[in-house]
Amino acid sequence: MDAVLREPDLKDVVRAQRRIAAHLPRTPLYRNDQLSALLETDVFVKHENHLPTGAFKVRGGVNLVGQLSDAERRSGVVTASTGNHGQSIAFAAREFGVPATVYVPEGANPVKVTAIRTLGAEIVVFGHDFDDARIECERVGRETGRRYIHSGNEPLLIAGVGTAALEMLEAQPDIDVILVPIGGGSGAAGACIVAKAMRPAIRVIGVQSEAAPAAYRSWKAHELLEDQMRTAAEGLATRTAFALPQQIMQRLLDDFILVNDDELRSATLTMIEATRSLVELAAAAPLAGALRMRHQLQGARVALICSGANISREQLAALLQNADN
Repeated sequence: MDAVLREPDLKDVVRAQRRIAAHLPRTPLYRNDQLSALLETDVFVKHENHLPTGAFKVRGGVNLVGQLSDAERRSGVVTASTGNHGQSIAFAAREFGVPATVYVPEGANPVKVTAIRTLGAEIVVFGHDFDDARIECERVGRETGRRYIHSGNEPLLIAGVGTAALEMLEAQPDIDVILVPIGGGSGAAGACIVAKAMRPAIRVIGVQSEAAPAAYRSWKAHELLEDQMRTAAEGLATRTAFALPQQIMQRLLDDFILVNDDELRSATLTMIEATRSLVELAAAAPLAGALRMRHQLQGARVALICSGANISREQLAALLQNADN
């Protein structure tokens, strides 16, 4: 790692919880009987898919946009996203009356793109993948003077998404293991900050697709790396690692595992059946990871952070069709 960025701490997360309370509901944490039977241990699901945008990122968006200066609010914000982060910023911008533009790559999930537009943000389609869109968005931000919001290297975003873990441990303090999906790593970083401050013995485990392993390889190598990005789970699809989440995860993340896209697809259907709610592939990554390491979880109270309900009709139909074949 090169420059050391300011890391949020538990106090920042507690302050974020107070800030977002007027804008977002607490999400439920349920013990799931079906998943507990499957994994042969106590399994709890933190339903971030019940948030207005269907994913935990909106917590960070509200925390950050709510603290912009008057000048930043007038000039507006720009960001890049495959969908859930873009919805987060669009939702927060609407809440606080801030103009927002979201850059998305070609072929972005239409459910997420429609949601961003419906929330009032301008959509710009650019590039073949998230990082193409991100690089262009960064250039536009520099040239126009609008506040560019990085999807990972923002302490206020990480403090905001950390409120999911704070709520969870307030409701169930004796959780032993937290599994969280990783794309760029903001959610895992937030969970680590909270868990390790509240009870250091809690194990926090990140799960990523092996078809987009940049964050995993960077965590292993202790340096920021690029890699392929071929996963069908767009919520996990980042080609490059992000400095601030990596900085936090290097210190605090207990383990990091990869799963393949077939495991993600199977876990998505299992999560939909077990939770009776919509789940996209990224949100099923914690279950896929738990199934990989099920023997190591015996006797533990396991929490799966379910973040991402934004599965398209076509994605769901393909999952069901493949399951029947």
